[in-house]
Amino acid sequence: MKIKIASKNPAKIEALKEIIADYQNLKDTEIVSEEIPSGVNDQPKSLDQTVLGAINRSKNIHNNDCSYSFGIESGLMKVPNTKSGYMDVCACSIFDGKECHIGLSSAWEAPQIVNKYIIEDGMNMNDAAHKAGLTENSKIGSAEGLIGIMTKGRLTRKDYTKEAIRTALIHIDVN
Repeated sequence: MKIKIASKNPAKIEALKEIIADYQNLKDTEIVSEEIPSGVNDQPKSLDQTVLGAINRSKNIHNNDCSYSFGIESGLMKVPNTKSGYMDVCACSIFDGKECHIGLSSAWEAPQIVNKYIIEDGMNMNDAAHKAGLTENSKIGSAEGLIGIMTKGRLTRKDYTKEAIRTALIHIDVN
């Protein structure tokens, strides 16, 4: 069996590898990664756009030589009564050649200045976190993620990506 993931992001690839190891029917699966555009903004600013980005990635990498394809996208969504009005969430779409199976992670709120840079200045999370002085790593989303910095390593980008993958797998009979 072969699975494709529409990303070269190490955090996303490792999250997928760790999750499928828990499933008897998937644990020996070959994983192929390829960078596939999301078809949405570099930094989605709504749940609709975040889920659509994941769907686009999963569908656009799928072909007849794989059983499942995974698209993973993180983005902001409006959440009332939060400090900035937005929270970040990760969406996973698994495409089986016929339909998409969607899962989401828990949501979390970045510091207000980061969300301001994203919403008002059009930055992505990496650039906004860097500009806010929260990291020197301009590719933080490929490492522990801003969530890793904010939780002091208690919840990393890989961990919250695993949540989205696991909840999408609910819809597939993979034991």
